[in-house]
Amino acid sequence: MLIAYKAFVYFILWQFVLSVASAHGQDFVAERIIIPMEISYGTSHAGSLIAADVDNNGMRDLVVTAPGYIGAYATNGDLLWSRRVDIGVGEHSEIHGLPGLHAPGVQAGDIDGDGRTEVVFLDRDGRVRVLRGDSGLELWACKLPAPPGAGNWEHLVIADFRGKGDRDLFLQTTNTQGYRLGRYVAAFTVDSLRAGKTDPLWQRDDFRPCAHAGARLADLDGDGRDEVLGATILGPDGEILVEIPVQHHLDGLTVGDVRPDLPGLEVVMQEEGPLNRVFLVGLKGLIWKTAHKDRLEPQNCTVGHFIPERLDMQIWCRSRQHIDQTPFIFDGYGKLIGEYEMKKMAPTDWKKTGVEEISSIHWTGENLQYAVAKERHAVDDAAIFDPLSGRFLLRLHDAASRIYVADVIGDWREEIIIASRNRLHIYYNPEKNPRPEAPRLWTEQYYRRTKMTWNYYNP
Repeated sequence: MLIAYKAFVYFILWQFVLSVASAHGQDFVAERIIIPMEISYGTSHAGSLIAADVDNNGMRDLVVTAPGYIGAYATNGDLLWSRRVDIGVGEHSEIHGLPGLHAPGVQAGDIDGDGRTEVVFLDRDGRVRVLRGDSGLELWACKLPAPPGAGNWEHLVIADFRGKGDRDLFLQTTNTQGYRLGRYVAAFTVDSLRAGKTDPLWQRDDFRPCAHAGARLADLDGDGRDEVLGATILGPDGEILVEIPVQHHLDGLTVGDVRPDLPGLEVVMQEEGPLNRVFLVGLKGLIWKTAHKDRLEPQNCTVGHFIPERLDMQIWCRSRQHIDQTPFIFDGYGKLIGEYEMKKMAPTDWKKTGVEEISSIHWTGENLQYAVAKERHAVDDAAIFDPLSGRFLLRLHDAASRIYVADVIGDWREEIIIASRNRLHIYYNPEKNPRPEAPRLWTEQYYRRTKMTWNYYNP
């Protein structure tokens, strides 16, 4: 009887392992931390999460947003604080305004130089709201007048436009009539807003943004000041540095050191119709533009070191097909280096709609990245796959509404954080890190900015 009981326990434990490590491929294994949440996402596209050290203990926490809600959770499962507040999160930005599908609508950082983290967001009335990161108590708020032709301000990013640290704020909003685009942008200093002064550092109404997401910021040239990224790239003073002749609109953009042989960072941009091009852009302008030979729309992309022996990064494009996606890959020089049919690589019971919300990930700790995605148009499974070959390496049987990739455990490798109904699941690699001495990814300014400003189209 004891032997039979032990065998039954072993069977149950093994079934749990199989539920975390995919039976298809099963190259990787993962362990999971479960964090109960006060809210549940279900099929809603409004709200999401970011990672930040809100209580200043040196560990990353998770700030979760949903309509009417902000909550801060430690990675050990503790709820640090929560507030019922009318935060500006929503659905399709081209219809409802920014920040867009799955956008967190919240920022976290030390915006006043006191050594403590603040949580910053816009409410639905366009007020800037600032909370204490460790308690959620409101420190101050400021209402800003909206530009002519727009409604309230809709998208906010902590910024450094003056080289004085994260002491500035970038704001963006859309036109109220017709197809909504975030053409209205402005920059403010935190000190002036806190004092009730609403004069901007600069302001424009002709920014050419991504069509479905708020602007991203990054210090492309390493001078300690942010640029604003879209089809137009703005300098820290708000002046246009680069303008890309997009035929229709941009679906998304990604920042990285795609070409280490060139100074600074580069921006990968994906165009939607009619030419369906991919652009690589630097501060000196267009580096290259290309398209798939059959003019397939790139739609979403992820960028990473998918070939370990190469110095340049590779660009994986999902393709737009509603079923049977055919991903294709360019190298850092714009050359098509691979393509395949997703249905031939995914598990046989994977959704024919393919994958969505795709991010690159440092999973193993080696000098090689992979990709993470969830099943498209479904609250369902997620997986790690090899972008170059399409081979699935780890399937996570879950109910994924959101996927967020970031280093939250602390050994510099990244974890997969899944919002699964009313729980957060943190999947991490339990195997030994082969390069524990590598610096944490959070030391990179563009990594910090990227992980604060993601949404469905720009993971």
